[in-house]
Amino acid sequence: MEEVFKTAKEKMEKSVENLKTEFSRIRAGRANPAVLDKLRVDYYGVPTPINQMAAVAVSEARILTIQPWDVSTLHAIEKAILASDIGINPQNDGRIIRLNFPPITEDRRKEIVKEIKSMAEATKVTIRSVRRDSIEKIKKMEKASEITEDDLKDGEEELQDITDEHIKAVDSVAEKKEKEIMEI
Repeated sequence: MEEVFKTAKEKMEKSVENLKTEFSRIRAGRANPAVLDKLRVDYYGVPTPINQMAAVAVSEARILTIQPWDVSTLHAIEKAILASDIGINPQNDGRIIRLNFPPITEDRRKEIVKEIKSMAEATKVTIRSVRRDSIEKIKKMEKASEITEDDLKDGEEELQDITDEHIKAVDSVAEKKEKEIMEI
């Protein structure tokens, strides 16, 4: 039964970590290198992440600089940014690409908060389905007489405690991101 708890905990923790990763990609009006994580640049026929081709830094609160190690890749990086869905036009000075993050409007902030809430709710649903699957496993163990009825009840309570702990973590992460988005 400990194996069931361990597996459930791992799956729930992965769900929370995935949510954190998704939240890091959301633009909050501030320069954030994580917005480039999904981008791939064609580098000699190989799709390569920008952070493996260039130094990516936040030079000011709203400006992200990309300085390629090989200046010949500057145009390819710029092209990849333009083709992406980040919605920021790169400024190329021949050595460095600058991305100016515009301040976001109040309406856009509210839309982003709605997205955050729906992402958090989807993660909670995932966590609850892990709990449901785990409860099914321990019920099968009880039917096969591997554990007692009391062990089953204790196991269900333990799984509920693990679930509650992870749901609180999701709420905490979502609340933190909402505050970050709504601050001016």
